[in-house]
Amino acid sequence: MQEINGKTIICNYPEIDDSAFGQYGNKTENSAIFQFRKLNFLLDEFAAQNPNVFICDLSSLQNKFGRDFCFDSSVYTSTEMVLSVDILPFAAQRIVDIAAALKGKFKKCLIMDLDNTLWGGVIGDDGIENIQLGHGLGIGKAFSELQLWIKQLKERGIILAVCSKNNEETAKDPFEKHPEMVLKLSDIAVFVANWNTKVENIMNIRQILNIGYDSMVFIDDNPFERNIVRENLPEVTVPELPEDPADYLEFLYNENLFETASFSSGDKDRTKQYQVEAQRVSERKKFDDENGFLKSLNMVSSVDGFTKFLTPRIAQLTQRSNQFNLRTIRYTEEDISRLEADTNGHKCFSFTLEDRFGDNGMICVIVLDKKTPETLFIDTWLMSCRVLKRGMENFTLNTIVRYACQNGYKEIIGEYIPTLKNAMVKEHYPSLGFKPIKGVDNQWVLKVEDYQEKQVFIKEK
Repeated sequence: MQEINGKTIICNYPEIDDSAFGQYGNKTENSAIFQFRKLNFLLDEFAAQNPNVFICDLSSLQNKFGRDFCFDSSVYTSTEMVLSVDILPFAAQRIVDIAAALKGKFKKCLIMDLDNTLWGGVIGDDGIENIQLGHGLGIGKAFSELQLWIKQLKERGIILAVCSKNNEETAKDPFEKHPEMVLKLSDIAVFVANWNTKVENIMNIRQILNIGYDSMVFIDDNPFERNIVRENLPEVTVPELPEDPADYLEFLYNENLFETASFSSGDKDRTKQYQVEAQRVSERKKFDDENGFLKSLNMVSSVDGFTKFLTPRIAQLTQRSNQFNLRTIRYTEEDISRLEADTNGHKCFSFTLEDRFGDNGMICVIVLDKKTPETLFIDTWLMSCRVLKRGMENFTLNTIVRYACQNGYKEIIGEYIPTLKNAMVKEHYPSLGFKPIKGVDNQWVLKVEDYQEKQVFIKEK
């Protein structure tokens, strides 16, 4: 199969067992069932090797709902459609989930209640020895397996937060002392346990994480708490958990809440980065002025191009970043490699940032389009919201202008393309000293010769 350039969603094949070989069909390549499974395996392999290909897993839908639900003989004979009318909404939703993820619309954070959600019982009343949790038989097994699934989410980059009405010390006890607890405090990016409302605490969590409410999922066994959050924070996704905890996991599987279009090895570090960010937020309160706080951070940035090693993370940032993203152009790994190789037409920068609290990793991506020998156009400027208000915007612009000066460019043009998510950067270019271009909406120009380097408290590595 040849390489695919455009983003393509391919549906795999629901298994059809014609029983011509009986169960011996699993042992011979001559059987239909063997060939269907082989074909799906080869599709998975091809998708793994081609970053532009995404699989809509119809086979897993059939496993979930059953062959008789997914296939209707009368529909097939009259239309040759291999899917029943009943399964079409589910298949369509899976395709929409992938398309949304490709557009940067996906969930980043799971916020969890504790009592009767992560374990059975009420820790404050029952005590650590009496909560229901464990891998043996009984309802405790359901909670342990739910935690195992949540742990998997954390390992692939989903931010975990706790929002509990409880004393903090009591709420943390199971994480620190219960031998059957799968999740540990080190897995939780933000831990909020107090007697404020869940709405107030979710708002606090959002402020610390600096992500949109529509990136959050909140799970709670209490219907009252779920409804209060829905009414006051309608952008937060609040699944209607079943009454029986034994059904939690299968229900959440079916909701497919955490679809993604990318994954990199750096995703597993995200929890640590947000834990460190919470420390920075706390440290900021000790300073009366912003400059004093920024100086105390001892910030250092590494400036690089789009190297092969960085390509997966850069592509992922372009796909995930929504708020601080001036034009919201999505790039695949193949696109990133092409841009880096096109030295005559583009110049690419990637920025990391670390300070005395820890390493934020790669946090900023710039793609410059060499429009003319005298004009640079900022094709892409995106930045992680975790590093806002630390002077990274100024450091980045200083780097861009320095490059322009060294290569004879006279002006730099920036553009803002509005989306539902990026209103926060609407005034980005004017605030940095760019002037509006007459007759052109949402474009600004910076004359290189007029630029004065901006003060920053970030050193280049």
